[in-house]
Amino acid sequence: MNLCNIHTHTNAEHKGPGFSVFAGDGEHGGYKCNETDSLTAAELEDPAHGHGAFHGIKPGDTIEVHWVHSSCAVEPGKGLGSCLSDACANPQLRVETQVFLVVNDPKALDFGSFAYGGNVVSGLHQAKSLPTGTGEPVVFTGSTTGPKYSQSVCSPLQVTWSVRPSCAKVDVGSLYAWAEKGNVFEENHSHGVRQLVTAPELLSPIE
Repeated sequence: MNLCNIHTHTNAEHKGPGFSVFAGDGEHGGYKCNETDSLTAAELEDPAHGHGAFHGIKPGDTIEVHWVHSSCAVEPGKGLGSCLSDACANPQLRVETQVFLVVNDPKALDFGSFAYGGNVVSGLHQAKSLPTGTGEPVVFTGSTTGPKYSQSVCSPLQVTWSVRPSCAKVDVGSLYAWAEKGNVFEENHSHGVRQLVTAPELLSPIE
């Protein structure tokens, strides 16, 4: 499948063993990494003093990153519209997901390692790499997310989710750098969340 989009949400839209601290209802709610309250003063210092190139995040925040893949023969681009085309309007979609705790620490993970940067493998657009060491991904079927959807308003696009169960720390400077130098997805800010879907009749079995 082709990587078609990378974007982030501030706070996790899913709840997992490593991100189970409730951050509230609504677009700016969701779940935080369990280690949030144990960060050091150095990890919480913002090197950009609130003016980082990737808006909507700062050290101490939780972000959920989505690497969206499509069965369509498409080029990576802005928004989920880049994942389909006139010739491929009903694609299979897979989203690889990792929840990160954003810290000020160059020794933490570099987001650039997981970016796209024109990487093509066997004719398919791919991220440079995907996170490892954060547990076996939990795989289930669902739909696309974001704040305009809810338990009562569902996205029409079906997705196979692959969600890693533990958080990892990512350096805030690497997120600023990703936005600063520009990316094909035109991402320069972190998005809001869809609240957790809990109605049993709407949930799919986990593989």
